[in-house]
Amino acid sequence: MICQDISSKLQKELETMTTESTAGPKTMTDVLGLYIKDVIRAYPPVGDVLGRSGIGCVACSVGSCLLRDVVGIHNLSGEQEQALYADIARIIFPGQTMDIPKTVRKAAPAGNRKLAPPLQDLVQEHANIKRVLAQLPTLGATLRAGLTPELRLSVAQALDFIRQYADRFHHAKEEDILFTFFDAGSDILKVMCAEHEAGRQHVRSASAALEQGDAAGIAASLTAYAALLTEHIRKEDEILYPWMNSQLTDSQVGQLFTKFREVDRQFEAGVKRQLAWAEEFVFSPILH
Repeated sequence: MICQDISSKLQKELETMTTESTAGPKTMTDVLGLYIKDVIRAYPPVGDVLGRSGIGCVACSVGSCLLRDVVGIHNLSGEQEQALYADIARIIFPGQTMDIPKTVRKAAPAGNRKLAPPLQDLVQEHANIKRVLAQLPTLGATLRAGLTPELRLSVAQALDFIRQYADRFHHAKEEDILFTFFDAGSDILKVMCAEHEAGRQHVRSASAALEQGDAAGIAASLTAYAALLTEHIRKEDEILYPWMNSQLTDSQVGQLFTKFREVDRQFEAGVKRQLAWAEEFVFSPILH
């Protein structure tokens, strides 16, 4: 999968991130070429400025995006972008007059372009996943009373849903199909892939804790997974998919549609089973 290749490259980049990007910027062009986490670490008020523009990088678990890419992918208008850069310049270069670089932009599509059907499918799959995610902290809290056979079964079923529906079905659509239409070296894809891998690690930890009968370990891993995936889905729905939607050609949308339908047919029986379980899980007496 594309994320496996990206993740290995990302790890190497993260190991050298600090030494390569903290050598004192001299211009705003230098600043825009820095890793976002390094900028926020060195100049904490920048995080507040980004937050006011709807850019939630402070909470990001990876921080491997360059500042210019973070701003670009949030689809700010030219005026909003220039104002944001000016605010950042005042923080990093107080009392100095700095040249604010302008971004070359593609012409915006006419009107508010709706998400293409394949991306709408992914958003709907997110809705299905979020219904289960919302219950995981409650399941974890219930485990404090002890790992009963009934709870053990519910945890095993929840992990199966995550592995089969959220990861093998949904994330594979993203990694094996959607992401391949874009530059594998783009920072936003690196972040998404890193979060997919972090989620898988939480699932592995929960599974190991289940085998060991460690109720506290299960609860911690499931709660961490729910927090990670909830924020991850928000970023995809509100930032990544709209940006991708603006970049995809009609021909590429058609290819996505065909490839997604093939995946849907391949997983049809399993998806029906997983969604039926999710419906029962949400209303399960053990959670209420």
